[in-house]
Amino acid sequence: MHQQIIDKIKPEIDKVIDFTIKKLGSFRTGRASPALIENIQVDCFGQVMSISQLGSISVPNARQLSIQPWDPTYIPMIEKAILNEASGLSPITVGEAIIINLPQMSEELRKEIIRSISQVNDDAKRTIRKYRDEAWGEIQKKTREGLIREDDKFRAKEKLQDLVDDYNKKIDELIERKKKEIEG
Repeated sequence: MHQQIIDKIKPEIDKVIDFTIKKLGSFRTGRASPALIENIQVDCFGQVMSISQLGSISVPNARQLSIQPWDPTYIPMIEKAILNEASGLSPITVGEAIIINLPQMSEELRKEIIRSISQVNDDAKRTIRKYRDEAWGEIQKKTREGLIREDDKFRAKEKLQDLVDDYNKKIDELIERKKKEIEG
């Protein structure tokens, strides 16, 4: 019974890991990456879509991104969205493409990005703790109802904490890898 409760939160915690990976991918590291802009939301003729749905994104060189919109009428809307959502990026229209030259990262910008990454770390761990607390509450409730034995309750608490520790370790590894990328 307690294992079912623990198994029920695993997919939710996996979603936290996936979200963390996507969020970390959106931080600039000094090298151009489509992940910097692909999920920026663009208001396009009354519909909101990501840049990756409106065109192809390529990396012509280490400090440049190129967006080739499927339809040239998307260009002003994509530029506006990039200016509003991606601080420090300046899109330039060249023919029917949008070019973004990435500036060198200053030490101040590196520190700001690392602070933001630490916030992602805190948010992910807080969410995992929330799921742990929900599962623990359910286990305690089932114990009071007589559906889980007292000794199984403590075994479940250990398994739950082991699960949380494993996921926190994964998050720590992701965060450390990203911080090293940024620090160069």
